[in-house]
Amino acid sequence: MRRPGHPLSPDATGAPAGGPPVALVAGGPAVVEELRRDGVDRGAPVALALDAAAGVGVATATRRLAVPAAAADPVAVVEGVERALRPRWVWWDAGTAARLVAAGVRVATCWDLAAVDRLLHGGWRVDPAQVWARAHGLPVDEAPSGPPDLWSVAADDEAGGPDGAGGPGGPVRRDGHLKATWVGGGWAAGPDRLAAWAAAALAVAERQRAQLDDLGRPAAAAVARSESTAELLCAELAADGLPVDRAEAERIVAGVVGPRARTEAEAAAQRARRDAEVLRHVPGAPVDLRSPGQVRSLLRRVGIEVADTRAWRLEALRDRHPVVEALLAWRKAERIATTYGYGWLDRHLGADGRLRGEWTASDGAAGRMTATAGLHNLPAELRGAVAAEPGHVFVRADLGQIEPRVLAAVSGDRALAAATATDDLYAPVARGLGVDRESAKVAMLGAMYGQTTGRGAQVLRRLEAAYPVAMAYLAAGDEAGRMGRDVRTHGGRLVRLGAGDECRLDEREARRRAAARGRYGRNALVQGAAAELFKMWAVTVRARVAPLGARIVLCLHDELLVHAPAERGDEVARVVAGCLDEAAGRWAPGTDVRFVVDVRVVRRWSEVRG
Repeated sequence: MRRPGHPLSPDATGAPAGGPPVALVAGGPAVVEELRRDGVDRGAPVALALDAAAGVGVATATRRLAVPAAAADPVAVVEGVERALRPRWVWWDAGTAARLVAAGVRVATCWDLAAVDRLLHGGWRVDPAQVWARAHGLPVDEAPSGPPDLWSVAADDEAGGPDGAGGPGGPVRRDGHLKATWVGGGWAAGPDRLAAWAAAALAVAERQRAQLDDLGRPAAAAVARSESTAELLCAELAADGLPVDRAEAERIVAGVVGPRARTEAEAAAQRARRDAEVLRHVPGAPVDLRSPGQVRSLLRRVGIEVADTRAWRLEALRDRHPVVEALLAWRKAERIATTYGYGWLDRHLGADGRLRGEWTASDGAAGRMTATAGLHNLPAELRGAVAAEPGHVFVRADLGQIEPRVLAAVSGDRALAAATATDDLYAPVARGLGVDRESAKVAMLGAMYGQTTGRGAQVLRRLEAAYPVAMAYLAAGDEAGRMGRDVRTHGGRLVRLGAGDECRLDEREARRRAAARGRYGRNALVQGAAAELFKMWAVTVRARVAPLGARIVLCLHDELLVHAPAERGDEVARVVAGCLDEAAGRWAPGTDVRFVVDVRVVRRWSEVRG
């Protein structure tokens, strides 16, 4: 049976119920004219589905248009509509953005259904069937998954009629779910199907907007738009790449690990020489420096006992014995040799001098941007190789003390907000707590990351007294995590903190896991909100610098690197700085929290210190 009130159940036309029939048009100008007649203008939602072989389909609330590929290049049709009307494109996922960018078309804005679904429901891996089900309140475990098989095709056929967009077999099954055959690629079987697929996307977008409104969070809709446009930015970052001076990169690698090894024997000899620089400080039995257990034994021989061999722990022991300094240097060299060496350059640095990786706008947890090819973990030693192309500069912008400032905004703590009026937030916090600046910083970061012992914890009670609203906000996230309750960030992102099945764990392990979830819960509220603000700032920068011939080429945690014409460098820098206030005003309207950014114009990334 058809679910009552289902807005996209198939009717006798083959289009979702209540929708107009698909109109085939000859090309891009006709699409523009039809959309103008429909009242589409700047920022109006227009759903899109395109396929190089089938054509392009678009849909508005009252019109569905399709252009066969034989009549016009699908990408050219989109480009023409973008140039004439600049709508907000609605599509199922970032695959459409990637296809457009690969074809040289860059649209201004979009509504990415998968990105908004991740915001509303958490997680990362989504497909149209899941997005559709969640938007319509249907059981996700009943949605089609995987390639169509005999069972799913039979379920599709139960919708009645031939499986074609011109008959009763539209994209929706009788039970309200999308058809497996459509999800599996059948949506691209012809231009009329493309239009029906676009119409289905538009219906999901409307339901997502209603779900965002139901959250009762003023920033949710703006965050959904910026999350969507961040997917566009990711497609562009992947296509454009990061400018890298190959000769300088190879010079830096050679200085750390030696010349490019021509044989495995040469590579082994280089590894042995690196190892020897450490082992000469502790003569004795051979030690495998790549084994944490053996490194601990090595340190024990010189009187240093450590729980683990993490770099931050070793850095605090530099003065105890020369082997510690040698070990830290060895680790940097080993990282270059194994992860960021010649092979890495060969795999990811193109002949055009651009380093490329895949980008995602949300990591599936708190929502931070991520990248492959080491772009998010590039060693400081290699920053000297990141160089602007001739006639260009980098505008590097780094948000200052972003997490405590975000905490002040999302918690509504007026005392902490007052501290953000200064460039260095930790100075007034230190005065208020009666401690030195470093202790105040450690304590504030410890409160956000759940540090309950050590230097920061000693100041925690003073923090709780000075900033009770902010500390209560963090404590609520901690409690939610311990109890296994999901939380939502300021902008509405669902962060999943479910406890899972822990009934078989002993009491000690159960407490340990609960404490870890608590630490994650308190930090996710701040880190997730900071990611929202960062992406809103990034997509604002993307829009404002484009007319100046500049493009973002790297998003690194709280830092942007913009590649700009040299003669426009100072102007781009001013625009980038101004975009932070614009983004903060949309993300937290009316906030009295001051956000700061350090902006520099440089030719190489390494020119920026600190």
